[in-house]
Amino acid sequence: MTDPILMDDTAFVLPKLIEAGLREAILKVFPDVDPGVIQLQVCANPKFGDYQCTSVMAIAKKRKLNPREQAQKVLGELELSDIADEVQLAGPGFINIRLKPEAIKRALSKAAQQGGYFIQKTDSPRTAVIDFSSPNVAKPMHVGHIRSTILGDCLARILTLLGHQVVTDNHIGDWGTQFGKLIVGWKQHLDRDALIKDALGELERLYRKLNTACEEDASVLESARKELVKLQQGDEENLSIWNEMQEVSRVQFDKVYQRLGIHFDHTLGESFYNDQLKVVVEDLTEQGIATESQGAKVVFFEDIDGLKDHPALILKSDGGANYTTTDLATIQYRMETWNPDEIIYVTDGRQQLHFKQLFEIFRRWQPDAKVELVHTWFGSILGPDGTPFKTRAGDTIKLNDLLDEAEERAFKAVTEKNPDLDYEISREIARIVGIGAVKYADLLPNRQTDYVFDWDKLLSLSGNTAPYLQYACTRIRSIFRKAALNESEFLKSLGSDAENILELDSEFEKKLVRHLLNFGLVLESVLEDQRPNYLCNYLFELAGHYTSFYENCPVLKSEGSTRNSRLILCSLTRQVLERGLFLLGIETPEKM
Repeated sequence: MTDPILMDDTAFVLPKLIEAGLREAILKVFPDVDPGVIQLQVCANPKFGDYQCTSVMAIAKKRKLNPREQAQKVLGELELSDIADEVQLAGPGFINIRLKPEAIKRALSKAAQQGGYFIQKTDSPRTAVIDFSSPNVAKPMHVGHIRSTILGDCLARILTLLGHQVVTDNHIGDWGTQFGKLIVGWKQHLDRDALIKDALGELERLYRKLNTACEEDASVLESARKELVKLQQGDEENLSIWNEMQEVSRVQFDKVYQRLGIHFDHTLGESFYNDQLKVVVEDLTEQGIATESQGAKVVFFEDIDGLKDHPALILKSDGGANYTTTDLATIQYRMETWNPDEIIYVTDGRQQLHFKQLFEIFRRWQPDAKVELVHTWFGSILGPDGTPFKTRAGDTIKLNDLLDEAEERAFKAVTEKNPDLDYEISREIARIVGIGAVKYADLLPNRQTDYVFDWDKLLSLSGNTAPYLQYACTRIRSIFRKAALNESEFLKSLGSDAENILELDSEFEKKLVRHLLNFGLVLESVLEDQRPNYLCNYLFELAGHYTSFYENCPVLKSEGSTRNSRLILCSLTRQVLERGLFLLGIETPEKM
C-alpha cells in the first residue's frame, strides 16, 4: 500500500510553515500550552485572507484573559514575513494571514519538482493498529463488509502517507458455535464437487441446512454441540475439517481483496487468541472487575451513564468465552506486540455498545496503558426503497456479485461511449471505473449516516462521483498528449525555473492554486475525525476549480511562459486528483 511517488521532506508546504510560525509565537506567550491545540484553518471568506487561526481565542478564554489582547501579543512574536503579505488581527482575536504571491509560486514550483505534493510528513509520528473488514470464515463476504473494508483501507493509506506507522489486522471470525453445526454438515452432507466450484457457497448451504435441522430436531443440535466440544479439545479429525474451512475461506477472501486492491499486514482470527482467554478472565476476576452472576462472569457498569443497564458477559455459565473476552485478549496482544499509540476499530454502528463496554473494561483492567482506543463506526447501505440493500429475493448481496455488476455496468457505458475501443482495454477501464465508483459512493457520505445505493448516480460522469474525477484526470492527460509533451519530462525540464515561469493573474488561476495548497490540511482533518468524505468533497471542488480555470484560461492556445505556467497548473491538479483518489483506494485509467 505505497504511493508510487515518494515524498521529499524538504517540500515547501505553506500551511505547515504558517503552523510552525504560529506555534513558536503562541508558545512564547503561553509556554505551558499544549501545541496540539494550535491549529490553522482556511479562511472561509477570501477577502479576509488565505488562512486564519482562532487558537489564541480558545486559549485566552480558558484562562479568563482578554482574547484580543493576547492575540496582539502573539502577533508581536509572529514572524512570517517570508511567506505572508499581511498578518492582521480581526474581531475578538482572529489572526488572518494572506500569502505572498512569491511564496505561492515557490510552493507550486517545489510541488512541480517533487511529484505534486502539498503535504509534509508529521513531526510526531505514532503507531496505529487498524482493525477492519473482519469477515466470518465459511461465509461469503457480502455488501455489508464493503464499508469497513474500504474505510479502514483509506485511513491506513492516509496515515501511512503522512508518516505514521500503520499495522493493519484483519480480525476474522474463525471460532465459535457455528463450527459445531458446520462440522456436522461437513461430515454428513458435504458435496465435494460443489466445494471445489464454490467453496463458500457450499459452506453457506451446509450451515443453512444444519441450522434449520437444529431448530427442528434437538438431537441434531446436541450433535453439533458435541462436535464443537471435540474441536475445542483438539480432536484431530475436527481440526482437520476446520483447517480446510479456514483455507478455502481465505482463498475466497483473498480474491475479493485483490479485486479491491486491499492488503493486510496480519490476518489473526479469533482462534489465535483462544489459549489466552483463561488468563484474561482470571485477571479480571482477581482484580474484582468481573464478578459471578448466575454462574457466569460479568462486568457491571453501575456508575456509567449509558452502560448501567448493560452488563458485559465475559464468561458464560457453561465456561465458554465470547467476543468481549476475545477482544480483550486481542488488545493485550496488540499492546505487547506492536506497542500502538492507538487502535482503530472500523465496524458498523450496531456495535457501539460492545465497544463502549470493551474500552471501559480495558481501562479498568490496565489503567496505566497509554493506548487510545477508537471505534470508527458507520451507517448502513440502503436500497432505493430505503430498506437494507438486498437482492430482489430478499437475500444479502454477495460482495463479489456487487463488484461483478459494477464492472458490467461500467463496461456497457464504456462500449457505448467508445464502441471502437479494443475489448481488453475496455474491460480494464470498466474494472477501474466500476470498482472505483463503488468505493467512492461508499466513502462520499458522512460515514455515520445511512446512504442509498444508486447505480445510475454512482456511475455518472457528472456530479460528485468517481467516474467524474477519473475523467477529469484523463482529460488533463489528453492535454499533454495533444501538446506532444511527456508530462513528467516537461516538469523536469523546467526545474526550479518553474517559480519564475508561473503566472497567476486571473481569479480562476488563484482559486485553483489556493485549493491545491490545502491538500495536506484536508488529509489531516480526515484523520482527526476519520471522515474520508472530507477528501471526496475536496477533490470534487478541486475538479470544479480546474474546470473553471480551463474554460476561462486557454492552455494550448496560449503561448510562451503563459502556456507553460498553465500546463504546470494542469499537471499539479492531475497529480493531486490522482493522489487523492489513490488515498481513497481508487485507480485512474490512462483513457476513458
